[in-house]
Amino acid sequence: MERLCGPDLPFWEANQTLHTDRPDLPECFQLSVLSWLPCVYLWAVFPIYLFCLKRNHRGYIMMSIMNRFKTVFGLLLWILCWTDLFYTFHELRQGHTQPPIYFITPLVVGMTMLLATFLIQFERLRGVQSSGVLFIFWFLSVLCAVVPFRSKILQASSQNEVTDKLRFTTFYLYFGLAVCELILCCFNEKPPLFSNVVTDPNPCPETTAGFLSTITFWWFTSLAIKGYKTPLEYKDLWSLNQRDSSKVMVPKLLQEWEKELAKAKSKENLSSQAVYSKPPPSTTNHVGGESSPEEVEVLLSNQKATHQPSFLRALIKAFGPYFLIGSAYKLMQDVITFVNPQLLRMLISFTKQKDAPDWWGYSLAFLMFFTAILQTLILHRHFQYCFVTGMNIRTAVIGAIYRKALVITNAAKRSSTVGEIVNLMSVDAQRFMDLTTFLNLLWSAPIQIMLALYFLWQNLGPSVLAGVAVMIMLIPFNAVIAMKTRAYQVEQMQYKDSRIKLMNEILNGIKVLKLYAWENSFKDKVLAIRQKELNVLRKTAYLGAVSTMAWTSAPFLVALTTFAVYVSVDENNILDAEKAFVSLSLFNILRFPLNMLPQVISGLVQASVSLKRIQRFLSHDELDPNSVDRNNTATDFSVTVVNGKFTWSKEDPPVLHNINVMVPQGSLLAVVGHVGCGKSSLISALLGEMEKLEGEISIRGSVAYVPQQAWIQNATLRDNILFGRSYDEQKYSCVLEACALTPDLEVLPGGDMTEIGEKGINLSGGQRQRVSLARALYSDTDVYLLDDPLSAVDAHVAKHIFDNLIGPEGVLKGKTRILVTHGISFLPQVDNIMVIVDGRMSEMGSYQELLSQNGAFAEFLRNYALEDIVEEEDATEESIDEEEMFPEDTLSNHTDMVDNEPVINEAKRNFRRQISIISGDVENPKGRSVRRHGCSQRKHSDQPEKKKPQEMQKLIQAETAETGRVKSKVYLEYAKAVGVLLSVFICFLYGCQSAAAIGGNIWLSQWTNDASTNQTKENVHMRVGVYAALGITQGILVMISSFTLAMGNIGAARKLHFNLLTNKFHTPQSFFDTTPLGRIINRFSKDIYIIDEALPSTVLMFLATFFVSLSTMIVIVSSTPIFAVVIVPLAFVYVFVQVRCCWLTACCAGPTVCWRRPSSRTRTCSRGSCELRRPSSRAPPLGAY
Repeated sequence: MERLCGPDLPFWEANQTLHTDRPDLPECFQLSVLSWLPCVYLWAVFPIYLFCLKRNHRGYIMMSIMNRFKTVFGLLLWILCWTDLFYTFHELRQGHTQPPIYFITPLVVGMTMLLATFLIQFERLRGVQSSGVLFIFWFLSVLCAVVPFRSKILQASSQNEVTDKLRFTTFYLYFGLAVCELILCCFNEKPPLFSNVVTDPNPCPETTAGFLSTITFWWFTSLAIKGYKTPLEYKDLWSLNQRDSSKVMVPKLLQEWEKELAKAKSKENLSSQAVYSKPPPSTTNHVGGESSPEEVEVLLSNQKATHQPSFLRALIKAFGPYFLIGSAYKLMQDVITFVNPQLLRMLISFTKQKDAPDWWGYSLAFLMFFTAILQTLILHRHFQYCFVTGMNIRTAVIGAIYRKALVITNAAKRSSTVGEIVNLMSVDAQRFMDLTTFLNLLWSAPIQIMLALYFLWQNLGPSVLAGVAVMIMLIPFNAVIAMKTRAYQVEQMQYKDSRIKLMNEILNGIKVLKLYAWENSFKDKVLAIRQKELNVLRKTAYLGAVSTMAWTSAPFLVALTTFAVYVSVDENNILDAEKAFVSLSLFNILRFPLNMLPQVISGLVQASVSLKRIQRFLSHDELDPNSVDRNNTATDFSVTVVNGKFTWSKEDPPVLHNINVMVPQGSLLAVVGHVGCGKSSLISALLGEMEKLEGEISIRGSVAYVPQQAWIQNATLRDNILFGRSYDEQKYSCVLEACALTPDLEVLPGGDMTEIGEKGINLSGGQRQRVSLARALYSDTDVYLLDDPLSAVDAHVAKHIFDNLIGPEGVLKGKTRILVTHGISFLPQVDNIMVIVDGRMSEMGSYQELLSQNGAFAEFLRNYALEDIVEEEDATEESIDEEEMFPEDTLSNHTDMVDNEPVINEAKRNFRRQISIISGDVENPKGRSVRRHGCSQRKHSDQPEKKKPQEMQKLIQAETAETGRVKSKVYLEYAKAVGVLLSVFICFLYGCQSAAAIGGNIWLSQWTNDASTNQTKENVHMRVGVYAALGITQGILVMISSFTLAMGNIGAARKLHFNLLTNKFHTPQSFFDTTPLGRIINRFSKDIYIIDEALPSTVLMFLATFFVSLSTMIVIVSSTPIFAVVIVPLAFVYVFVQVRCCWLTACCAGPTVCWRRPSSRTRTCSRGSCELRRPSSRAPPLGAY
């Protein structure tokens, strides 16, 4: 530095800086280090920042007044720097030679100001509203200029004049402009043009928050204040950021997973290729003899290597880069953590020096405070990235599992039960989110341990190796515990899957179960599985208690062995306050990684189990989306099947053989046959639900599917029909008329806005089927697959639906229709009839052709004709009694329908129904007027006066949850479940444990005081012995309290689950009719998981933190009583900031679980309606939870 500053400007002077009451830094230090530090920072981050700006284009920001001021100030700063440079050249020409530092510093700072000005404009062009890079640069510039600011004033006051007036003036102008730039950087620019328009009425302020607001989380303050004033509700929360939504996250993960699947498939294909080997050519020219042929090909097959796709690699590629930003923050926080022990060392040495200046002590105290603030800001930015990554992973995993559940093959559905799928989305996905929070400790903990040991080595020398030996001995101990925990985890998840599967079956059949009074028998089955699950949980809890004792005692054992060895190996080693408390500070830093590393490993073990479960599920075979060709436009046939051979599973024998059918555009094909012959299987094959072994299928245009058992959503009647499409009143009215739903609207309490319960619980079977038909009709597709929709409705309603909807004069004329039916009265009006016998197409043709052949179709007619004759005789007998029940106009309409029926052949006239009969599905014909009119004819008919719609009645209420603070009654209920006496005993044990810890610290303090009284040699064995006894006592108390807490938590889990199960079995049927099953399943899966696993660890951390905080406050207040005054405001601030809104996760998980139970009908209906990617417009966005 002497070459740069010259001999007259020393770089460092201790007397001028440290040993004085008016400290100051040398001018060379100010011109070099303080001036270059901000410049080095900006030039170092410039390449990376420029790369990021080029990749992220958010739009274009118009030149604002604030931006103009920033640019002008930047140019003025560059001019000031170059003014100093040219002034130095001017002095050189005048013969006043200045050191090189006066040339280099203005040049470097000037170039940096030009770079900063360039970034101001480039950020504006890239749509950056607030720049963190420039804010840090201007902050460093002002901070480094504070010292010269004070120094020049002191120098001018001491000399009573300013020697270098130009540089004095330019510096203060420089300082003022830098302060202005820093102030301007605290404000945001206007939103950029040409960016995505935010139409959300309640957007999250995080997206528009400035740099300062982001790092301090100031944008969250308004919600915290609102939560303090009134209990928060779901509507109070801001909308989810677009980048965190399931619409973005799920495809992101699925894209990487598809790459992994393709990679594994390509490797498997390469490994399974035939390998040919050729023997060396023969050395003789003999043709005959025993020599082999000239070229021998040996096929080495059956050497397939199983290559499994890696779900972990897909997760890393999808979410790794964002997570690495949090890892960088964690690295910075780890480095800053070790600054405080060094400052503590300097502070203790300051207290020993009586002649040390006071400003040095204040400076050390301020630096400790500043490093703590900086550490907190960086740590919470790290946690922000970790939490968001965990939430995104959970969102993407749930979406991927749900999507997979809709497309897996029927063989895969046998191995993956509904209970397993629910657990995968509720429990296994949650484990990834929980692990992500502390996943960085896998590399951070070893770094912290090594740094702590390094500083301990500097403090205590080789004695620290004894502590290292203790830590190494604990590694295999924790490894064994982790392996056993993993095994128990797998076993526990198997029992959990079985329990959830059984509960799902019970809830689906709860009506039958209650009617037969089978509650107790099924309750015993559930409790038997639950007992096995609790046995595994108990073993896991006991292992956790031993692990807790190990990691709690580890820092103490390390400190004990290190101190004992240090004072024993050499009599000259004296344990004074500086070494003891600096070492304790390092041991406290060591405590966190040693405490958390086993927990992270345990969480990693649990997550690895979940990873394998999810990977196995996502690796299941999927239905081939290309099995049905939907792009065939070469033929005039809408539906074509050539030599079709289908099966439900590749391992099972074929169900359909040699299927050949061609359905012309706009025709009506009826599929008939005996029960179980394969009619519904044919429809499933056309939907792509079956495995295609041979042949080809092609369907032109879009498809609508009406299943044999109607699939109804928990939504209003209108929403069930619209199914997410826009509302067209005229089209909607025509659909209602064609499906005979208009009279039903007069009966329903809220008209078409009546809420339909889960599975259509408040509709009759016929009404459900007609709603399903209406949904298909409203979708307005090209091909309609109707799986016997008329069997669930009354005879007269079936005739109305056929005539007005399905038949040759119905609304769907011109559309391609494939109708599976048993109603022989409709067969004469269809275009073609396909007869299936034992999975084979027996014959196909028109009605007259098949009758003349006298084959399988004639046999089918004979079988069903006898049933029809008996049915008609019963109907004729009942019709006389029904005349009084029906209004006159209703009977006349039925007569009209019979009279207007087309003339058909003589054989068919014997089977005509004379009057409609009442079906057994609680259809109510009273007041129902069914007219045979098409959609177009209905407009000209006399419309009855519209009934005023009643107010919509809410059948299924929104799930409610307690808001505000958790009531003490809740804590008391859990304490009762644990046991009142046991709860008191657990608190007593934790109190004793904290007392032992306090005693150890007090004893160590007394031990360090021996150095001042020269009693270190006499009391060594006593000091070490008592310190060891206190530590061992603490470890034993930790183990006993952990065991006791585990016993109490297991007992509470058993009681709470038993009470929940008993309550649900005793709940009336009306509760299950008006409560979504997903909500109940969520109580038995996610909430029981929280009680079993999450709540015990939370209680453990709460008790440990509470008693540690209490003991710390007791020690501080006993030594410094004035601290008691500060405790009250700190407690108030803590309560003010605390916002309890975690209930939203549990509250929102209920509707999600409703959609997490994808049944076969859900999947088939979604695929048949071409809505596989959108199960429902009402389905909650998975990324929001």
